[in-house]
Amino acid sequence: MFMTAFFIVLAAVQLLLPTADEPVILVNKAVHELVVYEDGEQMFQAPAAIGKTDELTPEGLFQVKVKAVDPYYRKTNIPGGVPENPLGSRWIGFDAEGTDGRIYGIHGTNQPESIGTSASAGCIRLQNVDVEALYAMVEKDTDVWIVDQPDVSMEDLYEHWLKKKWQQFLN
Repeated sequence: MFMTAFFIVLAAVQLLLPTADEPVILVNKAVHELVVYEDGEQMFQAPAAIGKTDELTPEGLFQVKVKAVDPYYRKTNIPGGVPENPLGSRWIGFDAEGTDGRIYGIHGTNQPESIGTSASAGCIRLQNVDVEALYAMVEKDTDVWIVDQPDVSMEDLYEHWLKKKWQQFLN
């Protein structure tokens, strides 16, 4: 009886603990790079465009709130799926600065030459093929951690994210 109760409690605790088996999107503005880690392994890497100025792309820990295929560009009323649409083929919106995932996001682009530069109005741009792969890997509520740290490896950022998740759990 005691062993059964012990294993039930252990299973319940494991469900609540932060784990490395969920994907996390890491963006390092300093090196214009986005990676996804899952189960302690880097699963995806792509060069990225970020905000034209440092303050345009917010830094911090956010969560994916919206996912859209061929997103509509509301700012200038451009339908999704057309070559003129600057959002490309996918939108992965996150809740930066108290928004609902419709202002800041990771998206494709119709300006592939901008990838790897500081060119956006604040979003993270990827090549369309890369954002399509990322879109398939992540779900709503996936963490997005954006930093600006030139001398830190993505592996170290991942370890720091994992520690941050444990600290949130313990507080």
